[in-house]
Amino acid sequence: MAKYDNSFTDELRARLSLVDVIGRRVPLTKKGQNYWGCCPFHNEKTPSFSVNEEKGFYHCFGCGEHGDIISFTMKVNNMDFKSAITELANMAGMKLPDYKPKSQEQIDAEESYLSIYENAAKIYSEKLFSPDGEHALSYIRGRGFTDDMIKKYRIGYAPKNNIIANKFVNIKQDKLLTTGLCRSGDYGLYDFFRDKLMFPIFNVHGQIVAFSGRSLDGSEPKYINTTDTEMFHKRQTIFGFNFARDSIHRQNRSIVVEGQIDAIQMQCNGFGETVAPLGTALTEDHIALLCKSNRNIIFCFDGDGAGQKAAARACGIVLPFLRDTSDVKFAFVTGGKDPDEVLKTSGKVGMDKIIDSATPLIDFLWNMVNQKFLISTPGGRSQAEKFLKSEIDKITDFEFKNEVIQEYNKRKFQQWHGWKKSKLDTIKIDLPSADNLTKNTLIYIVNTYPQIASQYADFLGELNISFDENINSDVNLSEKAAEKYIKSLELNTNKQNLQNEKKQLLSDMLKNGKNDELTQRIQKIDDEIKSIDIELESMIMD
Repeated sequence: MAKYDNSFTDELRARLSLVDVIGRRVPLTKKGQNYWGCCPFHNEKTPSFSVNEEKGFYHCFGCGEHGDIISFTMKVNNMDFKSAITELANMAGMKLPDYKPKSQEQIDAEESYLSIYENAAKIYSEKLFSPDGEHALSYIRGRGFTDDMIKKYRIGYAPKNNIIANKFVNIKQDKLLTTGLCRSGDYGLYDFFRDKLMFPIFNVHGQIVAFSGRSLDGSEPKYINTTDTEMFHKRQTIFGFNFARDSIHRQNRSIVVEGQIDAIQMQCNGFGETVAPLGTALTEDHIALLCKSNRNIIFCFDGDGAGQKAAARACGIVLPFLRDTSDVKFAFVTGGKDPDEVLKTSGKVGMDKIIDSATPLIDFLWNMVNQKFLISTPGGRSQAEKFLKSEIDKITDFEFKNEVIQEYNKRKFQQWHGWKKSKLDTIKIDLPSADNLTKNTLIYIVNTYPQIASQYADFLGELNISFDENINSDVNLSEKAAEKYIKSLELNTNKQNLQNEKKQLLSDMLKNGKNDELTQRIQKIDDEIKSIDIELESMIMD
């Protein structure tokens, strides 16, 4: 049977989370490094169905079913291979390629590509420790890199001459050009990387598929990368991920920094779970790759304006990947420093303090909205509301999304509208039968359903109650019941106030005599009380 190109199915597996795909059909709970649930292929009450995200397979210890993301989609939906691939491609937003096997020519081209890059890395490594690379070696050692670190990450030096074009003269020009290591000029091939400190870029299998070259003379851009090729896509590759995978699982998180040197220094100084994008802003593909390993991510950026913008972009990108088990935070290195400098001056202890003080995503987004918009004005609050809603709408986990909405509604009610502060000078009124049950019920409603509290803010602000109190009660109301409770309380309070006003007016009439104005007001009060009674009765019948 013909098969799809392996690179396409591999990319499907890389882009899609096995836990997410299976989790749509099977409720999963994380225990250790695996996720567990009741097997969809046989009846059971005790979960024996295990999903391993890192290895990309599921296994049922009850019935023996075993497979990957493609076989699961086929079996659970009773689909053939092509239909399963089509469904998964739609999930991943990928265009379905022609249905054909990989040719021997393609296989040979990939092997040739990897071979050229492996040999190029050896050449660059040798040149770093040669007289030609003396200034590059001095630079990297000056950045705190030991020789062991240099060898582990296979750092090298691309000299000023055309060493690759000259060394690979026996390789066909089109193959060499395909790698991006050389380009064609008027006088033949010339090296793309010249006088650069070379950082190999590895794929998830540990194979070198590209290079990132750093300038040594202060010229910009500071880093240049291999142009995109059949084997390398910058937007889908994370620097240091092949070294960080095991640590990400052990530490139950990943740390994302801005540059290659920062990532290496972090990995070598106790933060093995650190990675970095390749001289480009984070992409959805980067986040998808990280989330396949772990959904707990700490973004660690510089504290300047550029770092804040990078964090804001990362926040928007990561929102669709959030789940109720996610723990995403933002840490900032201030004082014009970067992680490399912090590690040199303060060591791991100093970096730990920065990482430990990271701001949770929910708080980061809230702070960003409050800084971005003038929430002290109605127009500013309206703009902030629209922006916040557009960001929250990116969350795809429905239950978690609702919890986030509830949290932000509570914050908007308590902080934006400032109803408690604005009512401090208001005359307090006593609640009818203001016992502890009434008080506790209102506190429960305000803290559980802030959107209802916001709707009745004026009324609640008049009550002599501190809604910041912690209560221990058995109150448990649905949203509809909670709104009816506050509405009925407001109506009864208004009714009581009207009755008190009527008594006062009747007393004035006894003292001063009857007049048309007082009579009309009493009649109006009677009409309002009657209207309240009708509304209360309809609420009871509803």
